[in-house]
Amino acid sequence: MKNTLLTILAIFTLAVSTNKAQEAIWNNKENSTPEINPDNSVTFRLFAPNAKEVKLSGPWMPSVGWTPGTVNMIKDEKGFWTYKSPALNSDLYYYSFYVDGMKCADPKNMYQYKDGDNISNMFIIGGGNGDFYKVNQVPHGSVTRRWYDSPGNGMSRRISIYTPAGYETSVEKYPVLYLLHGMGGDEEAWISLGNAIQILDNLIAQGKAKPMIVVMPNGNVSQEAALGQSSIGLMQPGPRFPHTMDGKMEETFTEIVHFMDANYRTIPKKSSRAIAGLSMGGFHSLHISRYYPNTFDYIGLFSPAIMPDPRMDSKVYANFDGSLKQQLENGYKLYWIGIGNTDFLYKGVKDYRSKLDSIKMPYIYRETDGGHTWSNWRAYLSEFVPLIFK
Repeated sequence: MKNTLLTILAIFTLAVSTNKAQEAIWNNKENSTPEINPDNSVTFRLFAPNAKEVKLSGPWMPSVGWTPGTVNMIKDEKGFWTYKSPALNSDLYYYSFYVDGMKCADPKNMYQYKDGDNISNMFIIGGGNGDFYKVNQVPHGSVTRRWYDSPGNGMSRRISIYTPAGYETSVEKYPVLYLLHGMGGDEEAWISLGNAIQILDNLIAQGKAKPMIVVMPNGNVSQEAALGQSSIGLMQPGPRFPHTMDGKMEETFTEIVHFMDANYRTIPKKSSRAIAGLSMGGFHSLHISRYYPNTFDYIGLFSPAIMPDPRMDSKVYANFDGSLKQQLENGYKLYWIGIGNTDFLYKGVKDYRSKLDSIKMPYIYRETDGGHTWSNWRAYLSEFVPLIFK
């Protein structure tokens, strides 16, 4: 009898737990979040019955300086807090909840977005730019992490490399885009935050971009690799590392170019090399391209920092104007600059454009709404890539 009761109890417990598991899988709409509505507005929900205040933060809200905007959510009688956004443009978005002042993730959204030490949830609205950031049913390229010897930095260092669909089975040689991240990023940033792989796969599949190799280095030359991926172990992230924007990245950059030309089927000439980057990576792209003025035919500066810190005593930053003129005399095919109209680096870019105008150095200029954001940088990459290697 005792065994029979235990068996019945076990069956009942299994049935209850199975029912709860099924409930979690087939979750009701009331508990789902974020819910993208037919008009591209988005409904957010959070179950927090004991909270006194819940706010939502997202990049579509007006910010106050570096502080993201927030909006109050409304609580119903069941303990759910809800907010419905206005209709949003097609793009990739991130958001966070603040429960009684404490930031927290959305427990009903498994898709997360990590930028330095900031972790948020994400969603994509399709029907426009957002379609470039999704994995679509197209031929897919490959991503590998390779280690190269860097005598100039006294260590082996890791880079991320995208090769287009068909690279492994062909004998073709390819042009190379060197794509650089901003401060606080690493060789994973363009993959995890910039959706560069999806952008490249989709543009190449649509015939809007030539098949190319894309190299994503770590611009923090004091690091072997991204945090958690090197011999130093699980270090805390930080915005600034030794040798940040002091000329060392520029001085040692040709080690990466030589590694690629020796180990991949590249087309090792100026007309088949491009360099582009965002913020600090835009700074590096600017100075690498003029310091080695006969190396890159395509240059992309996305929300770039421009002038070096005057305290940085490096040969890289000497003769700035003279090396720009040399770059102009050597010739190039595209010099592309993009920045948001509320970006904190806007004035620096405006002044730099005046310098380029004064020496009659041609460039394409793209000004967008918004500030120093990945939303802009993804869009810039999507616009820049189709223009190169033509």
